[in-house]
Amino acid sequence: MEHVTRIVIIGGGPGGYEAALVAAQLGAEVSVVDCDGLGGASVLTDCVPSKTLIATAEVMTNFDSSYEELGIRVEDTTHDPDDPARVVGVDIRKVNRRVKRLALAQSHDITASVTRAGGRVVRGRGRLEPGQATDGSRVVTVTAADGSQEQLTADAVLIATGGHPREIPDARPDGERILNWTQLYDLQEQPEELIVIGSGVTGAEFAGAYQALGSQVTLVSSRDRVLPGEDPDAAAVLEDVFRRRGMNVMSRSRAASAQRVAAAGGPPKADGDRVEVTLQDGRTITGTHCLVAVGAIPNSTDMGLEEAGVRLKDSGHIWTDKVSRTSAPGVYAAGDCTGVLALASVAAMQGRIAMYHFLGDAVNPLDLRTVSANVFTDPEIATVGYSQADVDKGAIEARVVKLPLLRNPRAKMQGIRDGFVKLFCRPGTGIIVGGVVVSPRASELIHPISIAVDNNLTVEQIANTFTVYPSLTGSIAEVARQLHTRKMTELH
Repeated sequence: MEHVTRIVIIGGGPGGYEAALVAAQLGAEVSVVDCDGLGGASVLTDCVPSKTLIATAEVMTNFDSSYEELGIRVEDTTHDPDDPARVVGVDIRKVNRRVKRLALAQSHDITASVTRAGGRVVRGRGRLEPGQATDGSRVVTVTAADGSQEQLTADAVLIATGGHPREIPDARPDGERILNWTQLYDLQEQPEELIVIGSGVTGAEFAGAYQALGSQVTLVSSRDRVLPGEDPDAAAVLEDVFRRRGMNVMSRSRAASAQRVAAAGGPPKADGDRVEVTLQDGRTITGTHCLVAVGAIPNSTDMGLEEAGVRLKDSGHIWTDKVSRTSAPGVYAAGDCTGVLALASVAAMQGRIAMYHFLGDAVNPLDLRTVSANVFTDPEIATVGYSQADVDKGAIEARVVKLPLLRNPRAKMQGIRDGFVKLFCRPGTGIIVGGVVVSPRASELIHPISIAVDNNLTVEQIANTFTVYPSLTGSIAEVARQLHTRKMTELH
């Protein structure tokens, strides 16, 4: 009797369910251990919900910022002398109901895909038992919500357990006024004054979204600028937009604590209707709500990993190599629990690579230089390949050209004032090694640059490719032409 390879996947996020689909298609017997619903945090509490909320905010931003310039007339039906133009409002309860409905539907679709492919979904929490059997197999113990247990035997195990929001010890979320990003979708009222602690991707995205929805937002950033990990030119554009739209951006301001109070300046009160945030320098800020967005912690504890020989980094992330192997034979890992790059697309690729590798299919090791990423603010910030920081620190020699969207005819027609296209190419060869797009729908515009980076295309090839006129993609070709012209000048 032919042996069927048994795969057990702990965690049903992008790394887990994409791995399950690949393994099932390659003929393996697949079990996915999951306690929250397939799709994981990405679908249920992170990517899908946040981008659904942002889609509503996007409509509000486009209306507020463009209607006058585009000739749209707005009648004042509010009779509000402080805000006579805003006749469009948001029902946050309806927004959140839609957010959760779409997230749940996506989770159900993923579950159906995995089961149709032949995978089995096991509800519960998985724990990797120490040691291997004589045949090299591993054992995973699954504990269900009712306490019952089941043991699964696997030829290979994939750990894809994701992460959870990091907390500030003196700013514990209560789900009502002090919140982490998984709790926002239970709000029954629009935050009137929202304090966002943390100016990374999550903090910036939510700060921009709630400002567009009508909240007065204060963004507390411990660094010199918002989005400290992104392209500095892109971050500068976004911070300027935030400030112009009325956001209070507090740079070099680290939060020490957050507590509920009865009223501005009043004493602490567990059920107070305001939140007071104290900064490390002693200053205080008050608002009606506070979002704590200071990063994530990997879900790697109480799983028996170290006992089973899986090496963890000091941060708690699981060490992996370029094909997703851990330090323990037969154990792979993918996604946010590895700390490689906190993107759903990277998690999915890590999971697929793990299965291709273990099941003997052709596989290319993970190459982060070809990963495209996007910050879903307004404007969006999309990046791929080598960055400005890489060029500045000498990690790669590259020529750089940046072209503001203000020069683009389509941008002028649409009333787009903020943003740019930036390309990086190698001197001499003109091979494109990276790019940045700051614009509406930058997540879509980055794709041709991603293709160029992934396939070692040159600025000449991009410059000589037809683009639609007028279009925002015309700026990509124009930047490539400028780089090509510089290349030819250098050669002569």
